[in-house]
Amino acid sequence: MNAVELDQLISRHPVLFHMAENGSWPSIRRHGLLSTSALLELYGYRGTERHELESQRRPESYTLEHKSHGNAVIRDQKPMTDSALRRCLLDGLTPSDWYRTLNARVFFWLTEERLRRLLNAGPYASSKHDVLFIETRKLIEKYRELITLAPINTGNTRPYPQPRGHATFLTIENYPYQEWFKKRRGIDPVVELAVMDKITDVQRFTLSVKEMRGENVIRIIWNRT
Repeated sequence: MNAVELDQLISRHPVLFHMAENGSWPSIRRHGLLSTSALLELYGYRGTERHELESQRRPESYTLEHKSHGNAVIRDQKPMTDSALRRCLLDGLTPSDWYRTLNARVFFWLTEERLRRLLNAGPYASSKHDVLFIETRKLIEKYRELITLAPINTGNTRPYPQPRGHATFLTIENYPYQEWFKKRRGIDPVVELAVMDKITDVQRFTLSVKEMRGENVIRIIWNRT
């Protein structure tokens, strides 16, 4: 992706979307927006328990506990299965490799349509969520070297497990934006933007945080003034 294509991407998607656990915004403001691996590190998880949470499929969400930090929830991975991953993984990767790859990143949707799909998905539709609206340009300017782009929903293998491997997550410079733009006729040339590890100063890039259930906004939790 060259500079012109990047400007086109940002113009098409000036806002990024991240769905977080309900009630998590105060912790996110304090510690940053953390990947699962960074969250496990902060909460001091080690050994077998950490390995299971980081390298194996989570059929249900899991609550982390800490005396000082309070509770934090890491989401389930219901849209994926080991059997489906074994059918679609490339480059000799195993399901455990893929879970670790995902758990090392913080993910954002580029479109409200993708956000709505997740909010309305069966396991989440009846629950409230803290949804972060992030300024795309500012985030890319600060975290460009840690950003990867993907042309698929990397945490989903339903209904068809699309092939995925080392080349699924590409840097901005290496991402074939025009190729995907032409192939998909301008629809979803990039599906996910991810930042490695954590975004410690996330409030700096946040436009607003809304408590939502499905597509309904229950209240504005925080707004940039």
